[in-house]
Amino acid sequence: MKALVYTAPNEVTYRDEPEPVRGEGEAVLRIDAVGICGSDMHAFHGRDPRRVPPLILGHEFCGTIVAGPGQGKRVTGNPLITCGTCEYCVQGRNNLCANRTMVGMTRAGAFAERMSIPATSLVEMPQDMDPVKAALTEPAATALHALDLATRAARRPLPELALYVIGGGAIGLLTALLARSYGCRRIVLAETNPLRRASAERAAGCRVLDPLAGEAPADGSIDLVIDAVGGGATRKAALAAVKPGGVVLHVGLQDWASEIDMRKLTLAEVTLIGTYTYSTADLRATVKALAEGAFGDLAWVETRPLADGARAFDDLDKGRSAAAKIVLTPA
Repeated sequence: MKALVYTAPNEVTYRDEPEPVRGEGEAVLRIDAVGICGSDMHAFHGRDPRRVPPLILGHEFCGTIVAGPGQGKRVTGNPLITCGTCEYCVQGRNNLCANRTMVGMTRAGAFAERMSIPATSLVEMPQDMDPVKAALTEPAATALHALDLATRAARRPLPELALYVIGGGAIGLLTALLARSYGCRRIVLAETNPLRRASAERAAGCRVLDPLAGEAPADGSIDLVIDAVGGGATRKAALAAVKPGGVVLHVGLQDWASEIDMRKLTLAEVTLIGTYTYSTADLRATVKALAEGAFGDLAWVETRPLADGARAFDDLDKGRSAAAKIVLTPA
């Protein structure tokens, strides 16, 4: 089969790879659509020691079961392979599973014509749903899970809050779109790439700022800040923008360590929340939300052939794409 393989830092190669082997309790999928995630870009840059080349990346997928339980059905799935028995799994918080592995990290991913995955990881979807839209389930579930955590911590309902989203990539844009569908009207989004700024403004219909030009909300003016980048500079900006008693939700992990303003965090009683991925329940809820249009028309998503994947990675790396998400499909 053909696959797009991470072969070295800053290199992905479209080449022949062995067919996936279906293990006990697994299904083999024909991949219908797969998105390029920011974490795939981190691996591409050689910044993720957990993803070692040669490796087939890709964990945002929609596919059709060609072998195993449910043959013939189109599905999406949870790329986190969890044990099902640890304390977090039995609580329904399987994103925190102590024994988790992951598609596109510890096993071959979805940048391929076919992929194997445990059948228990599959998530049902409407059979007439656009596979490109279904491939957005994973990043959209990250946004849904993040907003759920944030609104639990906020003192007032989301429609009453001023929301600042830092980062106009897929997670940031999907978060802004979902927040708007939940009734939030005061949304500001920050993005450094001018192409993405224009795309985000059209898609989300909110105020979009250029941090490189010094644009930012007034200090202490925002009820809820969502950092979908996770860099040292964005963490600093998030703490500056948030109101006393407000909430900062940290989603991105561009930098794994940096200083934050602990004085403000403490004296202003700011709630700082880390969030990681989603639960299986979040994925199921997200499929329904996508099918019902809660994230808008998704016209900002760009689709390219899997065979053109190396160019897609390069365009994302060089900032040449206005799309917050590129989805690859088989030729």
